[in-house]
Parts: sequence; structure tokens; C-alpha cells
Amino acid sequence: MVKVTKNRKEVLSKVDLQKNYDIGDAVDTLKETTKAKFEESIDMALILGVDARKSDQMVRGSVVMPHGTGKTQRIAVLTKGDNIEVAKNAEADLVGDEDLREQISKGVIEFDVLIATPDVMPSLAKLGQILGPRGLMPNPKSGTVTTDVAKTVDNLKKGQVFFRGDKNGIIHCSIARINFSNEAIKENLETLISEIKRLKPSTSKGMYLKRLILSTTMGIGLRIDMSSLTI
Repeated sequence: MVKVTKNRKEVLSKVDLQKNYDIGDAVDTLKETTKAKFEESIDMALILGVDARKSDQMVRGSVVMPHGTGKTQRIAVLTKGDNIEVAKNAEADLVGDEDLREQISKGVIEFDVLIATPDVMPSLAKLGQILGPRGLMPNPKSGTVTTDVAKTVDNLKKGQVFFRGDKNGIIHCSIARINFSNEAIKENLETLISEIKRLKPSTSKGMYLKRLILSTTMGIGLRIDMSSLTI
């Protein structure tokens, strides 16, 4: 039998796990029930009506959050030629070509996002086994393979997030910090879901946005009434 802690019992007494919460009420409840001693993230789980086994129903992309995410990301740029200086001027945290690839090949990953220009992508193929499992392999669909290095770095610094449906058709993504205002959390969430909605696969039938759950890093998930969102 799983033991329920005192803190969890207290949280459970304040929530209704079967209720579809208005977004404002949900955020208030998450803030009231947070127990962690650190500043938690607010995380989204969006269940999609897609068949994730089919490649043409894979949903992935990126979007710049209007209020950022509250997280600082270490950005690496793999490129060559003039773009090396462009990336440095854009204040990327790590910039390189052969030296960066050698570092990655040794399993030294000192970044959270890797951007690459198309001209270096062939050289990244052999690093797929290292980058792939970590979700760090650059991909044109997510915007991390780009010819506009400066803009991409700038977007990431402003709070761009990447999302991808898992094998069950669920998108997990951090959208804010618990200390964000309710309105900022709502606007970030609406921006993200609107982009996911725009990317609906043409072959997906029936209800696309099936269920939305918000939680804090250490907290309980609350179902959200999507009619309370402007999407």
C-alpha cells in the first residue's frame, strides 16, 4: 500500500480531482497548495486526439511565450563561417564547430538547447545517439535548424519553448513559474495551446484537444475547463 503523506492529504482535502477547473480557479488552487521549498514550475499536460504511432500525426513545434518561462536556458550554436561571429554577437552561451562536436561526442553536454545551421547538419548524424535521447537533436520542425541564428537565439532568450507529443499523444511542457501573475500564466498557456491547435494534423479525426491538466513541479494535477481559455 502506498503511504499518503500528511502534506499530500492536506492538498487532497482542498482539491477535487474530478472537477474541470476554470483556469483562474485552477491557478489560485495550485498557488495555495504548493508545499515545495523552492520556486516550482507550472507544467501542462495536453492530451491530444491523435494516433501517435503514425508519423503524419506527430505534433511538434515551438512558440515564444509572451511572458517567458522564468527559466534561463543555456544556448549552444553549432555552425561555421560568418555565423560563428553572428552567434557570439547574439550572446549564445556556447558557439563552435568541430570543437563543439568533439565535446558532445565525449558526452559533455553544457547546454539546454542546441541550434545548428543547415551546413553542419551532416556532421551531426553520428552524434544522434547522444543528442537524441536527451531531446537535443536540432530539427527544422522545431526551429532549431536555422539560417537565421541571431533571431533564433533571441527568441530562446525571450522564452521560446519546444514541444512534442509523446508516444501516447500527450504534450508535456513547462509554461511558467508559480510566482507569475494569474494573467501571465493564462496568456502563456493560451499562446502555447493556440499554436498546438494550429498544428493539428489533417489526418487527425474527432476531438483534437481532449484534456488539459495543470500541475506544479511537486503538486497534484488539476483538470482545466478549456472553455475558460481564449484559444
